[in-house]
Amino acid sequence: MKTRSIATLLSLLCISLSVYSANVYQSNADFISQAFNAPAPKANVYWLTEEDKQIIEDILAHRFNKMRVRYWQQAEESVWILEEIGKEAPITVGIHVNKQAIVKVKVLVYRESRGDEVRHDFFTDQFKQARLTDTHGLDRHIDGITGATLSVRALNKLSRIALYLDQRINQKTADNR
Repeated sequence: MKTRSIATLLSLLCISLSVYSANVYQSNADFISQAFNAPAPKANVYWLTEEDKQIIEDILAHRFNKMRVRYWQQAEESVWILEEIGKEAPITVGIHVNKQAIVKVKVLVYRESRGDEVRHDFFTDQFKQARLTDTHGLDRHIDGITGATLSVRALNKLSRIALYLDQRINQKTADNR
């Protein structure tokens, strides 16, 4: 009986570890280098204002406790590595923006047990050339994936945040001229 209990416990432990294992599809550094087609530029830090935090919280529909966000920039292009919870675990996404439109969205690390279809090009290609509306939405509809609703929402939210932050850094650059 004791051996059976230990075996059951070990089986449950293995199952729970596999459920929460991370699937790494691309490193942050590789995504950044690929976006700029060159070695990654030095990271910058954007310090969030209270207004920024409020807008990000409105997009996320939950609290956002960060004070700053790292990004990489060359000319009018920026790259953002952001995370959002899908159902239970964070999804790490790289978003490349050029001239305030999305160039590429890529799932870099996926930690959920299901819904990883959002990592495929057939889904992420929908974000290409998407822009931010005045109400902080995307200017186009993104089709969902059955069984991946929360992951779809997470990528949608992160894309909106990247476009918003890109808009903010471009405003600051223009104000400093």
